Amino acid sequence: MSEPLLNPSLARARSFLFVPATRPERYAKALASGADAVIIDLEDAVAPVDKTAARQMLAQAWPGLPAAQRGRVLVRLNASDTEWHGDDLVLLGTLGVVGVALPKAESAADLARVAAAMGPACALLPMIESVAGLDAIDALARSPQVLRLAFGNLDFQADAGMACGPDEPELTAVRLALVLSSRRACRAAPVDGVTVGTQDIAQLQRDALHSRRGGFGGKLCIHPSQVSLVNAAFTPSPAELDWARRVLAAFETAGGGVFSLDGRMVDAPVLLLARRTLAQSQAG
Repeated sequence: MSEPLLNPSLARARSFLFVPATRPERYAKALASGADAVIIDLEDAVAPVDKTAARQMLAQAWPGLPAAQRGRVLVRLNASDTEWHGDDLVLLGTLGVVGVALPKAESAADLARVAAAMGPACALLPMIESVAGLDAIDALARSPQVLRLAFGNLDFQADAGMACGPDEPELTAVRLALVLSSRRACRAAPVDGVTVGTQDIAQLQRDALHSRRGGFGGKLCIHPSQVSLVNAAFTPSPAELDWARRVLAAFETAGGGVFSLDGRMVDAPVLLLARRTLAQSQAG
């Protein structure tokens, strides 16, 4: 039996928008961007010399965030093997953060330490960004308080010595591993990595639609302009919703079992897809 869902809204979130911790004036703007979730970043977006200042800025700005909005905010702390990780945990434990993204997650022990520091009400998003993280993926997904897995596609390429093309076909097997591990652990659908071209609308749409077809439930965003496209890609279209409703209606009429709709057989897997499609429409 799976554990109770810590944060249903984050479990359904389609878009996760990064904002540097050193830019507190952007926190509210990120929350108003239409993103389902905002990740305040203490890691990659902050230079080593600015780590202490970033924590101070976050601590000062946090009380000013509307309490009703804090449920949409996660913080990405620095990786477990860095000199900044411990101080990050101390700060975040005092703020009452509801979600933490752990970069370069590679062991269940690391997640256990984060969970202990944050308390039982904090949801964890381990980021699979290395070959070691991929090797440990089932243990990470099954760790207590893990809500969903997230894919750090750029860091993974660097760690594995890869140089992927724009559509990243080389990472298909890795993405499938995240989806299957999430399913085995009864976690929410994982969150896919970033599209680096903030002005390349066509690439972003391809990436997001490919992610959704591949079993992901959301995507990381690095610019506010990406949010609406990502939300749209992970939201069923009117035609998809109409199909799902007709499937369920026909199922009720048929009294269960196999039936035909639009000239196609409908059985249990198709019925499950229809139900998932309607559930996806509740995101956001």
